[in-house]
Amino acid sequence: MPDESDSVAIITMEDMAVVFSVTDDFGIHRESVSVELAREDPGEISVTERGSVEITLPVSQEPADFASTIRGELEMRGYSHNPGQVVTNDGEDGNDEEGEDDWLG
Repeated sequence: MPDESDSVAIITMEDMAVVFSVTDDFGIHRESVSVELAREDPGEISVTERGSVEITLPVSQEPADFASTIRGELEMRGYSHNPGQVVTNDGEDGNDEEGEDDWLG
């Protein structure tokens, strides 16, 4: 039987909300953000060649505290911090009317 030291810390919806609160402020679309399911020290932030942001939350630090590390890494990589902006999937005109699912065709 495994002991408690062998248990894996899994991220929660609250953890994801913290991550998205940071990435949203940089205008990074949520579909471009990948967060490892298991938390692992020391935590990591990387950006792929395709521009996807990959994050591993640390076990030893609360996500709210690690958020400043995420913010700093994104700024170092040239992302602009712009709190309050809205990131959507809408077309350029912002009009995403029902029935206009061109991507299905």
